[in-house]
Amino acid sequence: MKVEVWSDYACPFCYIGKKRLEKAIEANGMKNVEVEFKSFELDPNAPAEPTMGLYEILASKYGTTVEEARNMSQGIVESAKADGLMYEMDRVVPANTFEAHRLTQLAKKHGKMDEISEALFQSYFMKGENLNDSSVLTRVAQEVGLDSDMVQSFLASDTSTTEVREEEDMARELGVTGVPFFVFDRKYAISGAQPVEAFTQVMDRIQAEQKIEVVADGDACGVDGCN
Repeated sequence: MKVEVWSDYACPFCYIGKKRLEKAIEANGMKNVEVEFKSFELDPNAPAEPTMGLYEILASKYGTTVEEARNMSQGIVESAKADGLMYEMDRVVPANTFEAHRLTQLAKKHGKMDEISEALFQSYFMKGENLNDSSVLTRVAQEVGLDSDMVQSFLASDTSTTEVREEEDMARELGVTGVPFFVFDRKYAISGAQPVEAFTQVMDRIQAEQKIEVVADGDACGVDGCN
């Protein structure tokens, strides 16, 4: 089974959804699940250098005060905590995430996609780090086992820009307007950080279908003999 996950590192629900998917996979006991993260930018026009804090941005977007924006964020903090994630929203540095998505493409080619995704989410929501800072990205990449010189050279280029854009285009073709968005075997989809049970139900359904397909493809005996 393959699960494609469109998400953004600046999306608090994406990290929550990632954890719930992992819990569902563990609960299901499946060993042959491939999870691939796909690029999606919530704000492609986010400045390269952060000019406003998170609460200021939210206040401006929703027409509230900064304090009201802070209070709004507490519900997300509590939801994350229930999934074992300790968000530090006061420390979040709103930044353009394009370079982080590019780095994920590099990590994918070296078998470190899951590790880099986990590390980048932690950097953004728990450590208050700027994901558009090449020194931060290089250090995070090195911590998950990528060569720092290779990463520095990669970030200084425009390599994998096409891959990021193609995945974003694919999201639009699929009608994805928000993240996280999970696609299972290109047959079923889940939008949002749904409960673990929602993921489990889809996985159980796919498993049942796979068993039927195996039986259908196998040898069979009928009134005219055996195949």
